[in-house]
Amino acid sequence: MLSEWMLFLLIGLISGTVGSLVGLGGGVVTVPSLLLMATFFPGQSHLTPQVAVGTSLVLVIITALSSTLSYARQKRVDFLSGGVFFLASGPGAILGAWLTRFFQEEAFYTGFGLFMLLVTGMLTFQGRMDKRPVRWSVKREFSDPEGNIYHYGYRRSTAWAGSFLIGMISGLFGIGGGALLVSMMMLWFRFPPHVATATSMFVIFLSAAVGSLTHLIQGHVDWQAVLLIAPGSWIGGQLGARVSRVMTGRSLMIAMRLALMVVALRMIFEGLF
Repeated sequence: MLSEWMLFLLIGLISGTVGSLVGLGGGVVTVPSLLLMATFFPGQSHLTPQVAVGTSLVLVIITALSSTLSYARQKRVDFLSGGVFFLASGPGAILGAWLTRFFQEEAFYTGFGLFMLLVTGMLTFQGRMDKRPVRWSVKREFSDPEGNIYHYGYRRSTAWAGSFLIGMISGLFGIGGGALLVSMMMLWFRFPPHVATATSMFVIFLSAAVGSLTHLIQGHVDWQAVLLIAPGSWIGGQLGARVSRVMTGRSLMIAMRLALMVVALRMIFEGLF
């Protein structure tokens, strides 16, 4: 029992740090970790994909709130843009959470892995996509501590359509949706990496709060796991935000691609074999 509790705490610390560092929310670590615990520990056999997703989404709230507060102190969160994205991602998260009841375990593993590979591919070919012209109806500006000024923006209709899809994936897979959200902001709207990851955590916090309510109503939350993982998630959220301050935008993207690739291959293997 003690070893299981220690694993829960470790899961929280790793998921919180990784999720905050690259703007993913931590679910990319929490969901597969809970499913693996259900496989190797008989006492955790109740951790089905639906329960793992619901539990993860509650924990994503903690990680995202911790990260958002830290990023806000660094003045890296674009709250206005984040609010616009949440207007669509919130309803999408509710729909995604409801759809989890129709997923079989093998299909969930495979779908989760393929989704991660898709995002990894998008980030890998970011350089080519950046060459395409973009027209914005909303224009934003950000100045970093070194005095560099970045210009970015978005079209509300495109932002809402993309955010709704991301919110639905967030509720469905319990990962917070940050992988696609950061990709959307960087590839479509030219957000600088540090602003994208910080703003992503703010949107994730709001969307996860909404989506987790649907999972709670369906009884898909293991509160014991939440209580054991939460302290590590909070500490990890703060730690990841601090570490990101000394990392370059390129380093953040390398870290994100590696994290996504490892999780993707592991989940696809579980689903197929």
